[in-house]
Amino acid sequence: MGERCCAVLRVLVLQAAWALAGGQVRYSVPEEAKAGTVVGRLAQDLGLEAGEAEARRLRLVAQGRRASVEVSGASGALLVSSRLDREELCGKSAPCALRLEVLLERPLRVFHVQLEVTDINDNAPIFPAARKNLSIAEFNTLPGSRFPLESASDADIGTNAQFSYTLSPSEHFSVDLQKSNDGNIELELVLTKSLDRETIPVHRLVLTATDGGRPSLTGTMELVISVVDANDNAPQFNQSVYKVALPENATEGTLVTRVNATDADEGINSEVTYAVTNIIPPSGRDVISINAKTGEIRLTGALDFEEVSVFNFRIEARDQGTPSLSGHCKVVLEVLDVNDNTPEVWVTSLSVPVPEDASVGTVVALLSVSDRDSGVNGRVRCWVWPAAPFGLEATFAGSYSLVLREALDRERVSEYEVEVRAEDGGAPALGARRGLRVPVSDVNDNAPLFAQAVYTVLARENNAAGAELARLWARDPDEAGNGRVSYSVWEGAAGGVGAAAGSGWRAASSYVSVDAESGRVWALQPLDYEELQVLQFEVRAVDAGEPPLCGNATVQLFVLDENDNAPALLPPAGSAPEAGAVAAEAASSSSSSSLVVAKIRAVDADSGYNAWLRYELWEPRAKGPFRVGLYSGEVSTARPLDEADGARHTLLIVVRDHGEPARSATATLSVSLLEANEAALAAGSSLASSGSGSRSAVGVDVGGAAASAATNVWLVVAICAVSSLFLLALVLYGASRWAPRAAVLSGPGPTTLVCASEVGSWSYSQRHSRSLCVADGAAKSDLMVFSPNFPPPPPGAAPKDTQPEPSALLHTVSDTALLISLPLRRLVRLLLIVCRPLGSSCS
Repeated sequence: MGERCCAVLRVLVLQAAWALAGGQVRYSVPEEAKAGTVVGRLAQDLGLEAGEAEARRLRLVAQGRRASVEVSGASGALLVSSRLDREELCGKSAPCALRLEVLLERPLRVFHVQLEVTDINDNAPIFPAARKNLSIAEFNTLPGSRFPLESASDADIGTNAQFSYTLSPSEHFSVDLQKSNDGNIELELVLTKSLDRETIPVHRLVLTATDGGRPSLTGTMELVISVVDANDNAPQFNQSVYKVALPENATEGTLVTRVNATDADEGINSEVTYAVTNIIPPSGRDVISINAKTGEIRLTGALDFEEVSVFNFRIEARDQGTPSLSGHCKVVLEVLDVNDNTPEVWVTSLSVPVPEDASVGTVVALLSVSDRDSGVNGRVRCWVWPAAPFGLEATFAGSYSLVLREALDRERVSEYEVEVRAEDGGAPALGARRGLRVPVSDVNDNAPLFAQAVYTVLARENNAAGAELARLWARDPDEAGNGRVSYSVWEGAAGGVGAAAGSGWRAASSYVSVDAESGRVWALQPLDYEELQVLQFEVRAVDAGEPPLCGNATVQLFVLDENDNAPALLPPAGSAPEAGAVAAEAASSSSSSSLVVAKIRAVDADSGYNAWLRYELWEPRAKGPFRVGLYSGEVSTARPLDEADGARHTLLIVVRDHGEPARSATATLSVSLLEANEAALAAGSSLASSGSGSRSAVGVDVGGAAASAATNVWLVVAICAVSSLFLLALVLYGASRWAPRAAVLSGPGPTTLVCASEVGSWSYSQRHSRSLCVADGAAKSDLMVFSPNFPPPPPGAAPKDTQPEPSALLHTVSDTALLISLPLRRLVRLLLIVCRPLGSSCS
């Protein structure tokens, strides 16, 4: 055993070299090498650094059959993994070369390794039978006669299968080797001396076959030679070699050939029977049979060119004489190849899924294609279907790479069913198909996209906090995290009355929020139209890819007005908000109708119809001396005043908007009628209080004018005093001359000037109000002018000289109190009391 191991080690040859033409590594290893034996340092021969083989997953891919070798992941060496039996792997083929493929990842590369398994002398010669019986006639068999023997066989090859034969010592026999024309060695027993049955009837010899291995192995066969009496003519074949060619698809029972032998003897000595004595290779025993009487040879099994292409049969013709004599011939059966093997397609490596951003030329799979037929029948062409986006590239004989030819898009095609087709060159051609499923993995190459670039949302004010305002949705065709979208309010601002009057634009995040998963837009607080009319912001949709991609959409939120504000009454200028008062005078006998007594001012914070105000005289409901303008709010006389009218009138005026439901506020107006003597006494107090009365005479909204008039207070007091004395004189004179009762054009309270806007009481909002300038000072929001009741104009006088228009008074009134003296029987004192909205108590 030790000598055998030493022989194995001596025979072990390690080769590692790159073939200059093909770029492959070749190694050799003796068969029966122990597991773990190093065949070659594969990683080093491939030019890899230390540790790179394990990092790049250097591995071995066997094709079709077990290779019995493996690659060490740590060292990168090629090792024997299991028993190597050259005879099992390659039979009698020489050399025994195994083609291996070695894969290396990152990047993916394939190397071809040829491993030659060298033969060792591990098989002893074997004879077909342990015993061989021969019959040789005495005397008739001359010295030099030759008798064919069945040669020994050895599963080894080369010198290990080259035999030398020795025969046990005998003076009558020897063995000789003859080389036939086809190169086979034929063993023959040679008679060296005539036999004498009476001396030695049976010769027992031992034939020993010794192979050429080191150490050599032997096999033996016993020869039992019986000496019989003379049958001096052996059968003779008409030809020594019969050559036959049959296609491998020949059916069982097909006639191979017919051999014929004749014997010159007569009688029973000439009757010949046929038999097959030697078959090379031994598997041919199941292929043919011979008819012992006719010599017909027929097929009994299937032929396979890929297994055995040539059979050699030794045919024996034996007569029936005593002793029996025999003749021999050889039949050579050549098997012709037919296209009976379809190509085989093997997937040796498949790298899936393929990322959709993989570059053109990326190797997806490695394939091996083979055909067991030979010649044209074994020449295979391959292609891939469909032709796009993959293609085949030949890398080595019978090896192909499936590579990417076009760019991929997972959103368009997420998986490909690829079919590799192979077809040989036979007639008819045979083909094979191998299907591959190539999924495409997703990369984050699509940003979320909203259905609309701009969303318009309408929301009513006073909505509940947390109410859903809208639902946005962005589509991302990517999958998994790359297509999972989250939403957020990115930017925006709010505009409205409150924002414009306060700090300007405010962040939209104080009003709304967006659910990160569903895209629902929620209100964080109730919306107020009076504070906010339009809210514009952006919603950003961001996917969960790496890097993340985003898309934006603009949301325009319009707040719809609700009638949630009641009309608000404005106090007279210069007075407290709850106790403003307006005073004016009017004659009871000579006053004409439509004399403006006062004006009710109100605003509504709502807009549109909700802010359109109308004024109604609620009390008294019966026909009275006063009326209210429906939309102007002006309180005027409905007819001339007389003594029959009471001295004091209280008017209840309701201000309503046009909303649904309508909201309202009430104002109480107190009107007093003064006698002439009361008016005269009031004139004096009017002069004394004219300085303070001038503050409210310009109207309800002249609080700003009081500051500018303060600088001229003394001038105003002087002018008023002189004017009052002059007017008092005129009044006394006129009263004594024309009127039965004196009338004094004065009043105890200050006269108020109020201006109405150009559109009456219609006011869209506070910032839409108009301003009128009534003097050299500041502007007034509202101004009301009480037109005096002038006496009938003298004949020939122009009306404009005696009855000025209210517009003329607007341009001539100053920042001081306006006091007009007229011949009236009684003076009308008006007191305007502004009350709280409807439902509150009046002061």
